[in-house]
Amino acid sequence: MREGVLWTNFSRAAIVTELSKRGFHVSVPVVSQLLDRHHLGRRKAQKTLPLERHAQRDQQFQIIARYRAQYESSPNPILSIDSKHKEFLGLLFRAGRLYTQKAHQALDHDFPSAAKGVLYPHGIYDCKRNLGHINLGLSHDTSRFACDSMAYWWDHVGLSAFPQATSILMLCDGGGSNAANRHVFKYHLEQLADRIGREIRVAHYPPYCSKYNPIEHRFFPHVTRVCQGLLFSSLDVVCRAMARASTKTGLATTVHVLDGDYPIGETAPKNYKKTTKILFDEELPAWNYRAVPAKWGS
Repeated sequence: MREGVLWTNFSRAAIVTELSKRGFHVSVPVVSQLLDRHHLGRRKAQKTLPLERHAQRDQQFQIIARYRAQYESSPNPILSIDSKHKEFLGLLFRAGRLYTQKAHQALDHDFPSAAKGVLYPHGIYDCKRNLGHINLGLSHDTSRFACDSMAYWWDHVGLSAFPQATSILMLCDGGGSNAANRHVFKYHLEQLADRIGREIRVAHYPPYCSKYNPIEHRFFPHVTRVCQGLLFSSLDVVCRAMARASTKTGLATTVHVLDGDYPIGETAPKNYKKTTKILFDEELPAWNYRAVPAKWGS
């Protein structure tokens, strides 16, 4: 596929057979030794090639690095947020294996219509304290749900963890319920800032760069790991499983069910673009802005 790159998807027994056709009579153990000698191990393809590269990609990464450095030396939190892929409740098959005396029985078809319900996990990763929190929504992943998820985290976790905080740095992708171009997200962000009485600074990762969002590689993979092979037969099973996400370096996870109705299709009020109180940065304002509590003024 690429000049200078050696690879094969043959098994060791198949390699022995192919070599014998060419006059080389070796055993499977010898093939194993040869593979080790030439550093030919079984490896998965790595998803590292960007689909596209935005012209202002590096500039935005420099901005994010600058903000992170400022917040690291302050009493203010740095949060990485994102919505994980939705999960189905019920006896639908899930990839992975469990230590068990007898395999669990799952439905022979993975039709969403057979699910008992749908869960929308919204994750919040505290970069300073290496702690994760997941709010499980039961309705839809909307901008209002994302902001309500943040509000719950602040009321039950953030306020006690960062009592002297005056601002929150929120790192997020450019799409989804917290999309950079969604006016309804900014509208609810304003209300969130008023509710918690703290400034919220938002920095979006550039297009095609969501994998660099800290939550994507420091939190979500561990949540996925603890749920592998587990049938989500009930909401309690999901909560207990996700709460086990942890690492030897100190990552811990809390889980909460954020019930409520979050209908899709909500839009910002008419003329919101003219009345918005969002304060946009001079540098790349589409990706960098602040929501300031109304009592603070501008």
